[in-house]
Amino acid sequence: MITLGKFDGVHRGHRKLIRRVVEIAREHDWQTAVFTFAVSPQVCMGARAPRMLMTNEERRDIIRDLDVDLLFECRFTKEMRDMEPEAFVRTLLLEKLHVQAVVMGDDFHFGKDRKGDAAVMEQLGRKYNFIVEVLPKEMDGSREISSTYIREELSQGHMEKIADLMGHPYFITGDIVHGRKLGHSLGFPTINQIPAPEKMTPPYGVYYSRTFVAGKVYQGISNIGVKPTVGGTATGLETYLFDCSLDLYGQRAKVELLSFRRPEQKFASIEELKLQMDRDIQAADIYFSRAKQ
Repeated sequence: MITLGKFDGVHRGHRKLIRRVVEIAREHDWQTAVFTFAVSPQVCMGARAPRMLMTNEERRDIIRDLDVDLLFECRFTKEMRDMEPEAFVRTLLLEKLHVQAVVMGDDFHFGKDRKGDAAVMEQLGRKYNFIVEVLPKEMDGSREISSTYIREELSQGHMEKIADLMGHPYFITGDIVHGRKLGHSLGFPTINQIPAPEKMTPPYGVYYSRTFVAGKVYQGISNIGVKPTVGGTATGLETYLFDCSLDLYGQRAKVELLSFRRPEQKFASIEELKLQMDRDIQAADIYFSRAKQ
C-alpha cells in the first residue's frame, strides 16, 4: 500500500494521503509505504533552486511518526526521467516494490514528460489488477494547499498560517554548536545551530519559539539571521531557552518558530542589544501566557 509524491513539508494535503494509506492497509493487513525522491525532480532539472521546507532527515522523522512502515527515497536519474508512465508502474511499483494499492493526489504526475496522471494510473490499475484511489487536493478556503503556497507564506514570516497549512509549526532541526558566547556574557545563555544549506528559513528576525532537546521541551525566543550588531555574516539560529541551564553542546535540537516578533536589526551598542533582549523576553512571557488561556 503506497502513496507517491515529493512530500516537501509533509503538509495537510500530504497527511491526508498518508492517513488514507494507513486506513486501507489496516483493512487488508498490508504494509504502508511512501515513495518520494531524495532530491526533487524540479531541482534536479534546474527548474527550481534547492530550497526545501524540510531536509530529508526532518521529512523522515515526520513520516515515521505517521505510522508509515517504509519510506522509499528514490534518486531522480536520467533513466527515471526517461521512463514511460507504464514502465514506471510496471518496473518500479509492481516488480520491485510489489505494490497492491496506490493512493495519489489528483495533481500527481509521473513518467517521461510527466505524461502519467491520475487517469493513466487508474487505467494501469485495471490492466495490472491493483487498487487505485485518487484524492482531491486539501483546500484552504478557495486555494489548494501546496508546498509552493507554504513557501510564499514562509517568505513573509506568517508562522501561524504556516502551522495551519502544514498541520504543525515550522521547525529547524540541527546540532547545537559553539557560538561566540555573547549570550552568556549578556546574561542570556543561548544555543546555536546552523540551518542546513537546503533548508528554507523565514525572514531574519526574532521569533517566539519552542525547543525540543534532550527529552525536554522549552519555551523561548529565537533569532535567525547574521547577528549584525557583532559583525556576523553567516546565517545561524540562536535560541534563548527559558528555565534551562544545561550544557547542551553536541545535542540535536528541534526548534519550532511559532510567531514573528520583530525583524533582525543592528544596534548601536551591546547595551542597546541587551535592553532589546529584555523587552523580547518580556513580550515572550506575555505571548506564552496568552497561549495557555
